Amino acid sequence: MRGIYRDYYPNGHDIVKTDDGLNVNVFTDFCKKLSMYSTVKNSSLSQHHIDLFKTIIGDAYVLEDTETRLHYGHDETEALSFPPEVVLKPRTAAEISEILKICNAAQIPVTPRGAGTGLSGGALPHLGGVLISTERMNSILQIDEDNLQVITEPGVITEVLQDAVKAKGLFYPPDPASRGSCFIGGNIAENSGGPKALKYGVVKDYVLNLEIVLPDGNIIWTGANVLKNVTGYSLTQLIIGSEGTLAIVTKIVLKLIPLPKYDLLMLAPFSSLEKAGEAVSGIFRAGFTPSALELVEIDALRIVSKMAGGSPIPITDHTEAHLIIEVDGNHLETLMTEMESISEVLTRYDCGEIYFADDEQQKAALWKVRRQVAEAVKLEGYTIEEDTVVPRAALPALIRGVKALGEKYQFHAVCYGHAGDGNLHIRIKKEGTENSLTEPVMIEGLYALFELVKDLGGTISAEHGIGLVQKVYMDIVMNETHIQLMRGIKKVFDPNNILNAGKIFD
Repeated sequence: MRGIYRDYYPNGHDIVKTDDGLNVNVFTDFCKKLSMYSTVKNSSLSQHHIDLFKTIIGDAYVLEDTETRLHYGHDETEALSFPPEVVLKPRTAAEISEILKICNAAQIPVTPRGAGTGLSGGALPHLGGVLISTERMNSILQIDEDNLQVITEPGVITEVLQDAVKAKGLFYPPDPASRGSCFIGGNIAENSGGPKALKYGVVKDYVLNLEIVLPDGNIIWTGANVLKNVTGYSLTQLIIGSEGTLAIVTKIVLKLIPLPKYDLLMLAPFSSLEKAGEAVSGIFRAGFTPSALELVEIDALRIVSKMAGGSPIPITDHTEAHLIIEVDGNHLETLMTEMESISEVLTRYDCGEIYFADDEQQKAALWKVRRQVAEAVKLEGYTIEEDTVVPRAALPALIRGVKALGEKYQFHAVCYGHAGDGNLHIRIKKEGTENSLTEPVMIEGLYALFELVKDLGGTISAEHGIGLVQKVYMDIVMNETHIQLMRGIKKVFDPNNILNAGKIFD
């Protein structure tokens, strides 16, 4: 670990990382207090501001009661809670503009929030202040069948949008595990992916244009509703994945593609995690690109089965992992031949008996198991989730490294995720530890994990973002020049540092 790195938090404590690792004594008091910290004691928010917000959006959408504040003070990130001082639910970009003008003038912290399904603390209002929820901005404004585009507001649920365009024979591929509850706006903030990112790409590959509200209240479009655009810097791509730190997205123009007519799904068991990881690389080396290629460790499968009262996936003592493999396209015979060829490849890696889903019901059952993993393992106490990504050929080494670090730092980990693009989700359970901010040894273990990821040619987040909980690890994969460039961009957009301040970096 290189040099000394300090990351200042608003409660006045310093985090210190030295060449020898973590100074545990320095962290102990800091971590305990950070987990309890909720609002800035000297916030400039006043009753006058509250009254102004009510004139803009109406009394019913300005919420100060404790229950609401607690609800909007957490997302799916570990066991953290940072209630805002007030929750605002605007309906239009113009209303958000007026709110931000007030907050910018008074330097009131503002946290944008979608559905609250994030896993890096990006929507946690750890500075108190105002939380702006986009949940009322939930209309699909236009499906343009001639140009294969859709214009939507940010509060539309991802699966709702997918179903709406599917009814017209169109396809929006990005499909995070939380697609039944997450918002399109949140997907923009985190540049979400999901299983089909392997073949079709992530959110950034489908966004053509964005309407955004800047921290000073200005409303602009970032680009144009066209497929090619090199008119200056790409502000559109800059906003995607910026985690709500630069602007609030209020309208989204997405590219669509024709919906594939057919898809086939199979399940392959492996006697070891390493062999499953090696098979992933083998499939691509053989010339195949599945539409999805997911890995589920057997421990995760057992936990899901217990939660659901059973599983369509066989669970045996000699199996350590399964691969879920999907192909799609417009010619069924071609897909069947491709699946047969992939299954032949898998036999080279000690694959067990392969299960082919015969109908839509069986396919849906298998995908349901995969999408339930995150919820099930969290309920089982695996509250810490890391979102690592490495070149896919390095996946076996990452899996082996995770297990070795678990033994060294006394935590248990289950692995699952988008094996086809090297994106491994690692859920961690350590007795007496609910989150990664309160246990010095856990933080030390995460430093070691992320150093391993870097050594394997990867990085610390593929699709969950940096947010609040990962920012202390940024110097592992980025040097000071990287961080200063990002700080400079943030300052141009948000000179008063009101919008989601303290996320990604301070």
